[in-house]
Amino acid sequence: MPSSLPTRFAVLVYGLLSYAVFFVTFLYAVGFIGNFGVPKTIDGAPVVPLADALLVNGLLLTLFAVQHSVMARPFFKRALARILPVAAERSTYVLASSLALIALFRFWQPMGGGVWSVEQPAARLLLQVGYGAGWLIVLGTTFLIHHFDLFGLRQVWLFFRGRDYTGLKFVTPGPYRLVRHPLYVGWLVTFWSTPQMTLAHLFFAVMTTAYILVAIQFEERDLADAHPEYHDYRRRTPMLVPRLRRDEAN
Repeated sequence: MPSSLPTRFAVLVYGLLSYAVFFVTFLYAVGFIGNFGVPKTIDGAPVVPLADALLVNGLLLTLFAVQHSVMARPFFKRALARILPVAAERSTYVLASSLALIALFRFWQPMGGGVWSVEQPAARLLLQVGYGAGWLIVLGTTFLIHHFDLFGLRQVWLFFRGRDYTGLKFVTPGPYRLVRHPLYVGWLVTFWSTPQMTLAHLFFAVMTTAYILVAIQFEERDLADAHPEYHDYRRRTPMLVPRLRRDEAN
């Protein structure tokens, strides 16, 4: 039985609001990790003992990792579909991820201490350019694999128009021919490109890098189940680091 117009409109508004929350959170994250333009950033004067800061920050990162991974699994999507319209599933994931990040921004504890400080102007500039490039890679990659589907807008729009959702075909545009996960490459560049590495930033970078390496394993298993051609793609394409020389057969 087709959903009523008020239901379809409500789902559309929900998807748009979820995307708006994501967009604001994304912009805040740029300043939070980069230490500029926002009220609270990853660094600052410590206000609690180091052990307490490690515990709080570890719990915040764990919360995000668990939410991000569990909600992405097929079993959770099936369970959510029993409560919400299927078209709202992706928007719910996006909203929950944004809320987990907002909690991280709000309760993050600076740790003080310095790990490295790059003072040479050219090197500092290179790292700052790398930071910006990392964010551009992250954002640009989402558009290569259909930004609006990834963040739930395509699903709620089709639902509003009363049209069935059709999954996207498996494609490997641009940087996906060089590595399997250019989106994660962008995140790694972002997390590690800083001229001023503090204990808090290092902890954040190490933990998020570890999470990415673990998350890739679950993600690739789901991709292989959904797309039989992914097995061959995984065999011939590096995960994160491009090959210096491509095989003649490719």
